[in-house]
Amino acid sequence: MEGKKILITGTNGQLANSFISIIGERKMEFFAPREEEFDITNFINVKATIDNLKPDIIINCASYNRVEEAETQQELAYKVNSTALEHLSSLCKKKGIFFVHYSTDYVFDGEKQDFYTESDKPNPINVYGKSKLKGEEIIRGTLDDYLIFRVSWVFGKGKNNFLFKVFEWVKKNRVVKISADEVSVPTYTEDIVNVTLLALEKGLVGLYHLTNSGYASRYEFAKYFINKMEWENIVIPLPLSSFHLSVRRPLFSAMSNEKLSKDLGVHIPTWENAIERFVLNYEF
Repeated sequence: MEGKKILITGTNGQLANSFISIIGERKMEFFAPREEEFDITNFINVKATIDNLKPDIIINCASYNRVEEAETQQELAYKVNSTALEHLSSLCKKKGIFFVHYSTDYVFDGEKQDFYTESDKPNPINVYGKSKLKGEEIIRGTLDDYLIFRVSWVFGKGKNNFLFKVFEWVKKNRVVKISADEVSVPTYTEDIVNVTLLALEKGLVGLYHLTNSGYASRYEFAKYFINKMEWENIVIPLPLSSFHLSVRRPLFSAMSNEKLSKDLGVHIPTWENAIERFVLNYEF
């Protein structure tokens, strides 16, 4: 990693901001153009930026991840999550750039009723998941030098995550109702960044599940967070079906990080530990 130049995309998002913070602290050379200046869906713009900056590694944090809206904005979802990766992958292959990309647990249908591993066959049940899987397939069909990390229930500094939604709910409601049968792995942006950088240092290549350790329902996730924040709201568990959502979501999409942990020789912190660190370092 020493002497390598890193280009980060999607700099308006929480994951990119964690990369910028941590890489900056480590005094690593990186470029993080504003999304308005580096639109990954604009091939001419992407090519010009890469030609100018000449990065050794591209870390793609850009994503269309609005699950509900993706059903009615399918063209945009595929444009960001799939088509743009054709441009990035082809340029990386031509110029010998290592490519890092983030996918999602929503490539699975939730029917396994056990932890998903990298060898399980994806079967997305909504447009968001389908567009992310298509992006994976494009990268794997184009490049040899890549890392694809499937992540889940990502939270960090910013407003585009479940914990910020919980914060908004508890401000307005004494009683908060949360789904108790929707299960995955809450995953902290800081842990995603640190594990990604270690994987790059170790020379890992391929597809991995990158999550914190353990699993939780949305209810358990929210209640643990509320307790750590020392709020006194009442949290009531309900089935996901009671919220009458317009988009199907996998009920159990928890992924195992065993392969990644073994290949790196590390234990990735639990989601509970991640929330505790998040609460210490962030004010809403």
